[in-house]
Amino acid sequence: MVDDLGFSDIGCYGSEIETPNLDALARNGVRFSQFYNTAKCHSSRVSLLTGQYCIAAGDTKLTHAVTSAEVLGDAGYFTAMTGKWHLARQPTDFGFQRYFGHLSGACNYFSGDNTFRLNGEPWQVPSEGFYTTVANVDYALDFLDEARTTDKPWYLYVAFNAPHAPLHALPEDYKQYQGKYDHGWEAVRDARIAKQKRLGVLPESLEPSPRPEHVPAWNDLEPWKRDYEANRMTTLAAMIDRVDQEVGRLVADLKKNDELENTFILFVSDNGACPYDRKPAKLNVEPTSANVSFGDSTGWAWARNSPFRYYKQNQFEGGISTPAIVHWPAGLKLDPGDIVPQPAHLIDVLPTLADLAETEIPDSHEDRQLRPVSGISLEPLLRGESLESRPPIHLLFAADRGLRDGDWKLVSFQSEAWELYNVAEDRCELNNLADQHPERLNRMIATWNEMAKDVVHAPAKASMPVKEASLPHRHREWTYFDAETPEQYQKKRQANAGSTKKGKSANLQSANHIRARKNTALKIAGNELRLQFSGEDPGIAMDLRNKPLPDGPYQITFKLRIGSKANAAPDGEIFYTTDTKTTLPKGRKVPFAIESSDEWQTFQIPIAESNRIYQLRIDIGDGPGSATITDLQLLGSEGKTLQRWPQP
Repeated sequence: MVDDLGFSDIGCYGSEIETPNLDALARNGVRFSQFYNTAKCHSSRVSLLTGQYCIAAGDTKLTHAVTSAEVLGDAGYFTAMTGKWHLARQPTDFGFQRYFGHLSGACNYFSGDNTFRLNGEPWQVPSEGFYTTVANVDYALDFLDEARTTDKPWYLYVAFNAPHAPLHALPEDYKQYQGKYDHGWEAVRDARIAKQKRLGVLPESLEPSPRPEHVPAWNDLEPWKRDYEANRMTTLAAMIDRVDQEVGRLVADLKKNDELENTFILFVSDNGACPYDRKPAKLNVEPTSANVSFGDSTGWAWARNSPFRYYKQNQFEGGISTPAIVHWPAGLKLDPGDIVPQPAHLIDVLPTLADLAETEIPDSHEDRQLRPVSGISLEPLLRGESLESRPPIHLLFAADRGLRDGDWKLVSFQSEAWELYNVAEDRCELNNLADQHPERLNRMIATWNEMAKDVVHAPAKASMPVKEASLPHRHREWTYFDAETPEQYQKKRQANAGSTKKGKSANLQSANHIRARKNTALKIAGNELRLQFSGEDPGIAMDLRNKPLPDGPYQITFKLRIGSKANAAPDGEIFYTTDTKTTLPKGRKVPFAIESSDEWQTFQIPIAESNRIYQLRIDIGDGPGSATITDLQLLGSEGKTLQRWPQP
């Protein structure tokens, strides 16, 4: 699995990026043209591993599911994983006998972070000569060598963090793509769509989505913006090229050991290209070391998701469509190079693996209350047969919703008005048929709500009635192309949802040196911080740069009560910085577990840091919901209160 890869980002799906190893797997295997993910990192990982929708599985805690590693491990397989985890606890707690990688959702490619683990134990990232994409395959090869000594069949899950931000490339890969994106995103996108049609990934008759109003024409950008944007895509291309090179190392090892023919290989992405631009522009630099990196680009995300609309987190085709390659010469009954048009989803992976391994997915577990898988086995498709039927595919993350039922697609942007498309005729979702087919629309809305309640086990808030559409759509973290200077390039747009409210409450937050993060509304009532969450990455942040603080260590203490929430038991994270230049969420992170309870919970979280801290951030969960925090304090090494929020 790769991270934040656009639908057209590899050669066999239309890209100009050199991906000969993946292209060879597609040429000798099959490609899916309508394979779906969940539009978001952690929820796709849950669905891939468990065969369930994310919330149903117990979200990141997996409290209602078993993983593919547990199912195959019980069937006698040697199980191993490398790369990004992004879920609760560790892979070694969920059936993986070997693991190397980072538990965090993203990290510096050259210097890593403090969440790296090797077989359950902390692992120190080397000070030089390290790059995560390469290290993942180094350890994958080590694990395969070990597996071969056991005479057991093996199961290997490689979860690349690339090309997720921060955008970092190895110097030799970066050099290869310099100057190749100076002609801009329209030209790249047009070439990709033309290639997709030549390859048969898309029908010749397909009408691609137009350039959205929030992405300017390339030639309308000032020269410094064109230079910066070309540099970002150069870096992304180099990162994707490197993924392909590392896949090539794995394939070469399988071939050397006479295992390639009978190894089932699946390649997918966790969501579409990411549009969230979270860094100021940097000019005339090369992001080829730990010290320089770029953020994502909305303009290039549009091109990378060719030919579709929208992006990561949105349930439009651009957010949920993944390139999907299956290579298995000994088992596939389809012709090499075939394209499979039937819709499929990450929830289908575990049922398929269980069928291929001739084992069963358990319906009980001593420590978890299991729910039935929602996916279906794709084995008939791999045999060249058609699926008799499949349930509708439910799509939900935060406020974005969708449903794929046969040829029809129901979709809502940020819980705005439902839209209806016949994706067999209009895959790019250009012709909204909601007004022409009101009965079908209402029937599919009813199905979405029923599945949200009975299959996904989403909270009632997820099924609140949609609000009127506010067009054109905006998001506060899409690239701010109106910037006049590089420093303004990541300025937050005014969005239709989640915009900062000004007035008395904003002044009160400022006076308390505390602010609500994106998708968070903060109300201060006495000693309570009352939080309402409307989307991803909610929480609060505290600025300590002007406070006379001693060096650490520290302790954060507070009481928390969870109200309505999207997650059965949300996870918490504390971020902090140790210098004046680093901005959150960069810096360091301390995760903490939150129980599934509406009772008050008391937290005393140590920050084992010898340096002085400058900024703090507390995240609670990753989606809509509410919470109340009280008695929030920062304590020094001797237990003395250094800061208290809200300030008296």
